[in-house]
Amino acid sequence: MVDISVLGGAMTDLAERDHVESVAPPAPIQSLPVRPAPVGPPLSLRSRGPAYAVIRECLAVQQKAAPLGTVARVLGRSPLDPAARTWYHGALGEIEVARVLSQLGAGWTVLHAVPVGSGRADIDHIVIGPAGIFTMSTRNHADRRVFVAGSTFVVAGQKHDHLRAALHEAERASQLLSGVTGRPVTVTPLIVVVNPASITVGRKRPTVAVLASSRLRRWLLARPHVLSARAVVHFSMFAEEPTTWHTQPFVNDDNGPHLQAFEELRRQVDSAQTRSVIWLLGVVAAFILTIDLLLPGILDLLAGLVRLI
Repeated sequence: MVDISVLGGAMTDLAERDHVESVAPPAPIQSLPVRPAPVGPPLSLRSRGPAYAVIRECLAVQQKAAPLGTVARVLGRSPLDPAARTWYHGALGEIEVARVLSQLGAGWTVLHAVPVGSGRADIDHIVIGPAGIFTMSTRNHADRRVFVAGSTFVVAGQKHDHLRAALHEAERASQLLSGVTGRPVTVTPLIVVVNPASITVGRKRPTVAVLASSRLRRWLLARPHVLSARAVVHFSMFAEEPTTWHTQPFVNDDNGPHLQAFEELRRQVDSAQTRSVIWLLGVVAAFILTIDLLLPGILDLLAGLVRLI
């Protein structure tokens, strides 16, 4: 789901190429599906928070980490276990994208961490609104340079398989929604990069639209409308059903303790980073002060040596 990861040539900045991000022309207005009578207990994915599964994986790995000693804590060493780092940054990315999506307003349905298939895989975000139905794959490449062209996705010189994975995700979602509605449903894949240094698009159009998280809301709201308000409601009702996506129905358990534990871990990581910066600034300040105190004596010594010579 997440990994932290430029290529030269004729490139065009993504910010100046909004039309490149549209992978396909807008689909026609889709007709309303006929909803079957609900069976079993009323379950809904609306209550599932962002990074639901990623947070749990992060905490499970972090729980095995050895506690830091007093000196390490005072010096600002991060309490985050290296094995949990990818999960941690992935969770932060999904939480940030969820924050942006929460600003879409009325008329949009946003689902997070949607379990799909028969295993532990999930879709980071599913968004249904006037602009259509989207699956969104979050990639936390903060402060990294991203290059995309065709089926190529490069972060800081390292290639990733993000585009193929995003296409597969949308195709799977389309099949599942088509199966429960009884008619073809168009699903558009998106890759959302959290706070990148830049996103550059090559001459060849990417197979999937790639957006910085800061541009996501504006991009969605600017898209042509292809679904009526009633269609959004009906598709949302199907999408909220866990059985639409996963082979085994489930009930969301209380995620409160996990969220509290993650927020505490986040507080500890941020606090350690602050202490580390304070120590670094202190060392620099001490070095400058030492030079300032010793410099006159060193200059006098050098002057004396010159006179002797």
